[in-house]
Amino acid sequence: MADTDMADSGVVGTQRAARASVPGLDAQATAGPDAIPAIDLVGVAKEFRTGGDVVAAVRSMNLSIAEGEFFSLLGPSGCGKTTTMRMIAGFEEPTEGTIFLHGRDVTDVPPNKRDVNMVFQSYALFPHMSVFENVAFGLRRRRVAKDEITRRVGDMLEIVGLAGREHRRPRELSGGQQQRVALARALVNRPRALLLDEPLGALDLKLRQAMQVELKRIQREVGITFVYVTHDQGEALTMSDRIAVMNDGLVEQLDSPREIYEHPATRFVAGFIGTSNLLAGTVSRVSGTDAVIEFGQDERIVVPVRGLPVTDGSEIELTVRPEKIELTTERPPPECCALRGTVTEVVYLGTSTNFSVSTSTGADMVVFKQNSASAVQVAERGDAIWLSWQPQHSYLIG
Repeated sequence: MADTDMADSGVVGTQRAARASVPGLDAQATAGPDAIPAIDLVGVAKEFRTGGDVVAAVRSMNLSIAEGEFFSLLGPSGCGKTTTMRMIAGFEEPTEGTIFLHGRDVTDVPPNKRDVNMVFQSYALFPHMSVFENVAFGLRRRRVAKDEITRRVGDMLEIVGLAGREHRRPRELSGGQQQRVALARALVNRPRALLLDEPLGALDLKLRQAMQVELKRIQREVGITFVYVTHDQGEALTMSDRIAVMNDGLVEQLDSPREIYEHPATRFVAGFIGTSNLLAGTVSRVSGTDAVIEFGQDERIVVPVRGLPVTDGSEIELTVRPEKIELTTERPPPECCALRGTVTEVVYLGTSTNFSVSTSTGADMVVFKQNSASAVQVAERGDAIWLSWQPQHSYLIG
């Protein structure tokens, strides 16, 4: 066996041993007997001491990020997402646990010895340098040959869409262009992973949306692992291959954007990702794989229980997304979930109209209706209506 093969075998063995010592580690993180994740956090926790108190910023995190993945850490301010990224970068040392980068234990390795780069919300460009010199800065410090610098900077500016602007100063660029320079400067050194801490926060809405598409394109083109920190669920849903939704130092759900949106695992995730209608009730009966909540004549909610321990009389919570709900003046078909209600507000938003409805159960619900070419206004404020949706769009939450 070659020396490099032996080294790889050693780091994989160390990594597996560390992961095996952590109970309840997710199956996806350990999938593939020979796969070495780009980033692997095993039992990582971080505590800060302030004024004699101990604050747990991150609590026993187990996280595995695949090579070439666009991975987002999503959550509200103070949830621990930036602290997690800073530990990956080496700017914070974990209180406990182990951090692996491409199979190498870097828990005690300083930031400048880790093969990762970071991009911040403040671009930190050198104002007196041209675009070319800003991007070339790291290469010059590493004493890369002049011809190689010219080639690599040119290639990177082409990728980020700034070819032809090499001689401009940062003040001559828009915010989006400055962000592209910061990206090019971070990527030109060919890091194994790029860490992005809310990099689009300073941009206006339209530019931010455009840059989301560009970031995903750039990530696909360069093939580097991106770890993206944001509190904006729209950004995370748009760009990510997988999302870790964080709350109070814990990962509440780790999955694909579609799965997190369609099937939120907890009440927090359901409320944080998009708009969700949260409902509660007592199970009247369990029919096959469905739980039925009956509220009155023709009013009921059916929710798949998917093998969960739900029985007659169980108190359950469920969620249904606003765009899944139909709003009509006629009684829905018997196979549908159905509730009576009164429209309390109608808001026109251009592409859609949002209806706020007070239901007969006491729950307030929101319905989104797309304003298509054939759409007609189905109700006005004060109208008595029916809300209905297919049972498969009811989702039981923990």
